[in-house]
Amino acid sequence: MLEHLRYFQAVARCGSLSAAARVLQVSQPGLTAVIKQLEESFGTRLLVRLRTGVALTSTGEELLRFANDALARLEEVEQRIKGLESDEVGSFVIGCHESLGAYFLPQWMTRFLESNPRIQLSLSNAPSRVVLNATVERSVHFGIVVNPEPHPDLVSMKLFRDAVDLFVLADGAPEPCDLMGAKERLRKGPLVFAGRILQSQQIIDKLAAMDALPSRMLPCGDLELVKSLALAGLGIAVLPRRVAHYWQEKRLRRLHPELPYMADEIHLVFRGDAHRTRAFLITKDAIVAHGRALDCEYEE
Repeated sequence: MLEHLRYFQAVARCGSLSAAARVLQVSQPGLTAVIKQLEESFGTRLLVRLRTGVALTSTGEELLRFANDALARLEEVEQRIKGLESDEVGSFVIGCHESLGAYFLPQWMTRFLESNPRIQLSLSNAPSRVVLNATVERSVHFGIVVNPEPHPDLVSMKLFRDAVDLFVLADGAPEPCDLMGAKERLRKGPLVFAGRILQSQQIIDKLAAMDALPSRMLPCGDLELVKSLALAGLGIAVLPRRVAHYWQEKRLRRLHPELPYMADEIHLVFRGDAHRTRAFLITKDAIVAHGRALDCEYEE
C-alpha cells in the first residue's frame, strides 16, 4: 500500500500519468493499473482525465493529504532508524553487583557520558547470577559479572582479575610477622563475611581445614556492611580486594599472603544476537577498555 501511495503522490504532483511514469521509471499501463487498484480499494474515483492530463477528485485530494502525511512520517522514521544504526545514539542498561559497580562505574561513567552525550545509560544492581539471567532475558544490555557460567546465548569477555581475601584494619593491632601469628589472630575473631557470597564459604572451609577458624562468626548480607565493620576495627573481614581498597586504599590490609584466598575473574557479558549499532559498539568497547586497564594495575 505504501508503494501505491507513492505512485499516487507522483501522479498528483506531475498532473499526468505519462509524466509520473517517466519520473517513477515504470510503464504507464502499470501505473494506470495501480491507480485502478487504489480506486477499487477505496470504492471511489480518485482522478478525472483531462485533455492536458489528470486532476484530483475531492476524494483524491483527501487521499493525497493522507499520503503526504504518511510518507513524510515514514521518511522521518527511516532517518531516525538510520541514525540509531550508524550514529552515536542509543540507550542501554548496565547490570552489575552494587559493590562491583561502586569501584568500577564512577570514573568510567563520568568520562563516558561526557564523551558520548547522546548515549543514555541506566543501571540495574543485583548479584552476578541475577545480572547474567537478566542479560539472557534482554532486560540488561551489558552485564558486568563475577565468574560467569558459560551460556550459549551470551558473549563473555574477560575484563580484569580480583580475589576474595582476608582483611584487617591497618591501624589496628600490629601486623603478624608470620603465618602462625596470623592464624592466632584469626582464631580470636570475629570473622565478618557476606553469607550469600560463595567465595566466603569457600574461604571458611579452607580456614577450618587448617585449624584457623574463629570461634566467633558474624555473617552479613552485604559486602558494604562487611567493609564498614572492618573499617570500624571489628575483627577480620572476608572481602574482594578491590572492594576493600576502593576509596579506602590504605585503611584495610591483607591479614597474611599465605592465608587462603579465592581468585575471581570479572567479565562483560552480552547477548550474541544483540543489535550491534554504532552506539552499542562504542559502549561495549569503552567498558572493555576500562576493565582491561584495571587488570594492568592488578597485583597478586
